[in-house]
Amino acid sequence: MPDYFFLIAGIGCAAFGGELFLRGAVGTASALRIAPAIIGVTVAAFATSSPEFSVAISSGLAGRSQISLGDALGSNIVNIALILGIALLISDIPVSSGTIRRDVSAAVLIPLLTGFFLLDGTLSRLDGLLMLCMFIAWLSAAVLEAARQRNSNESGAGGTGAMNPALFAIGGLVLLVLSGRLIVTGATGIARAFGLDEFIIGATVVALGTSMPELASLVIARLRGHDEIGLGTILGSNIFNGLFIVSVAAILSPVRPPLPEVLPALAFGLLSVLIALPWRSSGRIRRVQGVFLLLLYALYMVTVFLLRP
Repeated sequence: MPDYFFLIAGIGCAAFGGELFLRGAVGTASALRIAPAIIGVTVAAFATSSPEFSVAISSGLAGRSQISLGDALGSNIVNIALILGIALLISDIPVSSGTIRRDVSAAVLIPLLTGFFLLDGTLSRLDGLLMLCMFIAWLSAAVLEAARQRNSNESGAGGTGAMNPALFAIGGLVLLVLSGRLIVTGATGIARAFGLDEFIIGATVVALGTSMPELASLVIARLRGHDEIGLGTILGSNIFNGLFIVSVAAILSPVRPPLPEVLPALAFGLLSVLIALPWRSSGRIRRVQGVFLLLLYALYMVTVFLLRP
């Protein structure tokens, strides 16, 4: 019974937290005179990736950083193939040219870069430092873009009344992170009661639970007409997972994962981003791409089952 309570409470926190965060993020962006997408791709993305970050710290200190690598790669596939796929079923998503240049390009680079560093079978501390430098460069570009937008809007009346929206956004993010933890706790207990083994639970329930903040924020943003925040959160979360979290794990403890298990995850991660690339003629991600993303996620799950020991 407590497991069902945790599950229901987690879903409630996700719905309420997503609505609260969306209102706060839009208000904060307006007050600061920057695009809401910048809030989504930085603050929101980092906060919703906090479960993966905690895994990176704990596993790295324990000398088991391969756990963090698997969690980060798996979460990225869930974010793009499943969550973005679900959101696209509602309607097409427009993508700005700045998002394509900065965020989509980084999302494509991450699996290629990780695969290159793993050619020798190890993600070393030096590799981690290089990835961390790339993350800092990407974050600097996002901050500079926010500063440029603020300067170009100097004639606006923004800059006042930002405190209340910021508090709403922070409160919403706290509820989103809490929702992920509640859902993982409840759903894991229910899955065990039905006799599912640990691997299946990790590949399905835990991955979905830790991605619940991204799912809630994207779907609610879609329904409220603020696609830039939801998409920014998804892309920022992938970049945070792939560059920052993996680099921290590697710096704490070099990662030596079994390549037969890692290579499919990298391949599916890259393929999901390529499928989700906006159509150049329209600058939009089409609904049909969402269908292909969901089919890809189903294929990924079949592959996970087939490759399990």
